[in-house]
Amino acid sequence: MEIIKQAAKEGALLLYTLADPSMAEVAKRACKLWGVPYTDILGPTTEAIAAHLGVGPSGVPRGSPARGTPLSKRYFKRIEAVEFTIKHDDGALPHSLHKSDLVLVGVSRTSKTPLSTYLAQKGYKVANVPLVLGIDPPKELFEIDQDKIYGLIISPAILQSIRLARAKTLGLHYSKTNYSEMDHIRQELDYGNKLFAQNPRWPVIDVTGKAIEETAAVIVCIYHERREKYAMPGISKRY
Repeated sequence: MEIIKQAAKEGALLLYTLADPSMAEVAKRACKLWGVPYTDILGPTTEAIAAHLGVGPSGVPRGSPARGTPLSKRYFKRIEAVEFTIKHDDGALPHSLHKSDLVLVGVSRTSKTPLSTYLAQKGYKVANVPLVLGIDPPKELFEIDQDKIYGLIISPAILQSIRLARAKTLGLHYSKTNYSEMDHIRQELDYGNKLFAQNPRWPVIDVTGKAIEETAAVIVCIYHERREKYAMPGISKRY
């Protein structure tokens, strides 16, 4: 009710997803009472599924004790990891890099974002930092625990094909940008390789031809080895 009252004061639109039909009805009536525009997002979808399957919804939220299987700590850890990872995508919020479990570093189109998202679903807080020619990485990258950082590389030819497809999707004309030019790509990758060589604590993973799951498995393996002190390489390893 307090949320609906606040929405009325601010002239806001209320969107709600209430599994319990009685609560949804109360919200609907309250919105009408306070003159708040509203949309029941979940209701119509639930009704359509129920009509199609011929089975009525239970009306019991997933986390309700009435289900007998309350949400676990692992579930909430994953939710927290996903939220953290979304906020720390593409170099955002460098001041809180130290809160990450993993930090992925690489030039554009080396699978940083999809890899971060996949790892977040496994419960790891992941940040990713893009390497851009002419722009120094954030200083915070070199101030955090260096065992959290992983470099990503890729074949120049594969990277060019990916970027050409990306440029086409964005409507960018090949002649108007160096984003997918081979010379520029090689310069970016050389820049990344030099940075990785200067930071031997960072494992370097070649994502060429690897599925997201394969790259993630390598990272998770190194992560747990380091936590258990199984492997402490003195120079950068490539995978």
